[in-house]
Amino acid sequence: MRREGSPWQGLGTVLLKELADHFDSPRMLLLALLMVLAAAVPFYSAVDQLRTTTSEDPFLLLKLFNPGGQTLSVVAILGFVIPVMAIGLGFDAVNGEHNRRTLSRILAQPIYRDALLAGKFLAGIIILAVNLMCLWLLVAGFGVFFLGVPPSGDEFARALVFYFIAVAYAGAWLGMAMLFSVLFRSPATAALLALGVWLFMTLLWPMISPFIAALVSPPDVRYTLLGILDPQTAAWQQGLSRISPYLLFEEATRTILTPTTPSLGPVLDQIRALRGEVVGAALPLRESLAIAWPGAVSLIAGAIVLFVATYVVFQRQEVRA
Repeated sequence: MRREGSPWQGLGTVLLKELADHFDSPRMLLLALLMVLAAAVPFYSAVDQLRTTTSEDPFLLLKLFNPGGQTLSVVAILGFVIPVMAIGLGFDAVNGEHNRRTLSRILAQPIYRDALLAGKFLAGIIILAVNLMCLWLLVAGFGVFFLGVPPSGDEFARALVFYFIAVAYAGAWLGMAMLFSVLFRSPATAALLALGVWLFMTLLWPMISPFIAALVSPPDVRYTLLGILDPQTAAWQQGLSRISPYLLFEEATRTILTPTTPSLGPVLDQIRALRGEVVGAALPLRESLAIAWPGAVSLIAGAIVLFVATYVVFQRQEVRA
């Protein structure tokens, strides 16, 4: 049977309904407070550290997000909090409708499954983007208030790029949470599995990937004797580590928020030396974007792939009243 009309009919209705539900939800308020309170501690520490170097540092706004020499930073906190927020929004997106017996009623209206799933995903992305923008404005505003130095155009552009990378990072985890909400009818099961994958990819995978790389491509003894990592093993290690969204986010944001990175790797350092650039000097924004672009695109691609997988599984499911 061939369906009639646009598959996106009712998308706006679903989007507005989901946005209203999220904004009125106590869960959303708790997640937003968690993000702000978690970021407040490293932000205060960064401000206290930067007050002594206000006249010397040309990247004060960026140091508020990722101060050098400090393990705990706003970026590090967001790397852990953003997945929790995304999973909290998406783990019961579809199975919650199943359990409330409302999914069949929604689909009985002139609303296709395409519009329903896309509306829920877009609503989650918008909610996450609004929360991240609020935090971004709070950090920038309070930073200017406490330090008394307005950001330059380059700082503002880099901070804005960081914001879009954070939204892409949130989209990847939201797509995974929605996939589990389609695969499992129990919201508790979907939430636990999503949190398990998040913990594995964030904490365990960075430790496991070097061992897998060494097994796939054993390092040459000559490099080992010289104390140098085999280039082939290093390439495998880097490729495997980039399976983790957290490491992609960390790598992309480090390049954007730390333009004075001492080293970008032997190949890029050699290219900079041939150009006559000083290794350790601030990279232009264009070059930082070129280095961070693969990681950002990988996060966007991951979000799209997960959404497509969710769409395919949802289209094949049977919906009963």
